[in-house]
Order: sequence, then structure tokens, then C-alpha cells
Amino acid sequence: MSKPTAILIADGSKDSIAKRVAELRPVLDEHLEIVAEHFDLAAPLDKSSAKYAVAMGGDGTILRAARLMGRRQLPVIGVNLGRLGFLADLPPEELAEALPQLASGRCRLVDHLMFDCSLLRAGKQLDTRLVLNEVSVLAGFPFAMLDVQLYVDAELVTTYNCDGLIVSTPVGSTAHNLSAGGPILRKDLQAVVISPISPHTLTNRPVVDSADRVYELAVPESRGRAALVADGQVVEELGPTDRVRISRSPAVFRTVEFHEHSYYRTLREKLGWGRDPRELKATPEPEK
Repeated sequence: MSKPTAILIADGSKDSIAKRVAELRPVLDEHLEIVAEHFDLAAPLDKSSAKYAVAMGGDGTILRAARLMGRRQLPVIGVNLGRLGFLADLPPEELAEALPQLASGRCRLVDHLMFDCSLLRAGKQLDTRLVLNEVSVLAGFPFAMLDVQLYVDAELVTTYNCDGLIVSTPVGSTAHNLSAGGPILRKDLQAVVISPISPHTLTNRPVVDSADRVYELAVPESRGRAALVADGQVVEELGPTDRVRISRSPAVFRTVEFHEHSYYRTLREKLGWGRDPRELKATPEPEK
């Protein structure tokens, strides 16, 4: 039986990551045919001969890998060499047990929603991004509250008086959205969550809606600067005529899910659900 072909993606600029990748390479080579290595995450990605992508690092590495793959997304095996790891949820010590499932067909591919985010200025498209986690409008210096208008299918829904507004995919629901008090959405849902950051009105709460709608954000009047941020990258400072348009992308982010690695297992382990707080280890104080 031939080995599945894969491209290996990691941040080679980090010595600790490069060392761990080298240590794990024999396990990868035993079960996969690594047809290319991509250790410069700022360089274009050639994925023409690979069937899978092995992303080794943290969730940031997977976000960057998704951006590099663009409109043709390879199924991603996320190996967690970072800390929390919701997307990179496969521990390196389980690689040898998990990878044989790939060739035998005992794993499954899970599709995840992605956004197309466009910045329109005076009606003309200025920028467009493929987004996996979230699109945010955030307050900048002098950090005054923003009045962010939300439109759904061209209908004005409300104006949020807040420090920012997050429009998140289900994958991104465990990222900035979760920190802002938003709900966790199962990763394979076709839904969008809209979460205000520190809203001035306590009745403003996160809203979950269909991924088949078109969402637009605008900041026509601002007491301070506002910036458009996509998957943690600052896109542009927003002006009074700008519109941020968010819609379902034809591109789909796809992950490889192995036996015994369910979505709820990941949440339970990463978020410490059901654990006695007394069992959680305190962060040691730095040495003086």
C-alpha cells in the first residue's frame, strides 16, 4: 500500500519548533510520503503534489497554513507543538498511533466554514481576505468607544456602542469570541456568531445567525480610530465611507479527525471541563 502524500508545514524560524519537527520526522516518514517541506511561512506555498498538509506548531501555524493554501485547501493534520491547540489538537506522542488510520481510511475529513471578507471604500473594493477564525473591527488610539453599525442582508440591524465587534466562524468561536464572552459553536456548524466587545448597553449580547447571509460592518462616525482585523492581521484603518462585507467563502477549511479525537474531547481537555480547580497546577513564579 502506497503512503499518503503530504506537505510538511512548520515555522522554521523558531528553534524549538525546528528541533521538535526533526525529532518527529522518523514517525512521519514511516507513515507518510513527505513530498515537500515548507518552513518559511512568509513564502508562497507549492502544494500541487500533496494530498494532505501536516501543520506542526500551534493554532497560529494552522491559521497561516490556511492563508497559504488559499482557495484550494488541503486536508490538515494539526500536530500540537504549542500550548492550547484547538486546531492543532493531535499530541505528538499520538502520531505513531494516529497516522496509520490515514492510509486505512479509519479517519474522517471534517469541513469548516471560511469567510470571504472584503473592504469597500466609497463602493469600490479595496482589499479582500480569506478568513478562518474571525473578522473584527477594533478601537485604536485614542481608544474611545466605537459606534459599529451591523447590516444583515443589507438591513440595518443595530448600532453597537462598544470597544469592538467580532464576526466569527465556528472554528473561531474558541478564539477571540470566547475571550469576549461569546458562545462556543461546534466546528462543523454552518453558522456565524457576532459578539460585541465590552458593549456600553448590557442588553447587547452575542447573536448566532446563518452562514448563508451577508454581513456588513461600518463605522460612519468615530471618536477615535477603528481598524479592520482579519485572523489577527491588521488589514486597514477604517474611514467613514468604508464597509466591511463578510460572506461564506466557496473555499472550505478541512481537517483530519482521528479515532478517539472527537470535538468534545478536545473541548474537555483544552478547557479543563469537569476538573477540580485544586488539581490545576499554578504557574510557577519566575526565578529572581
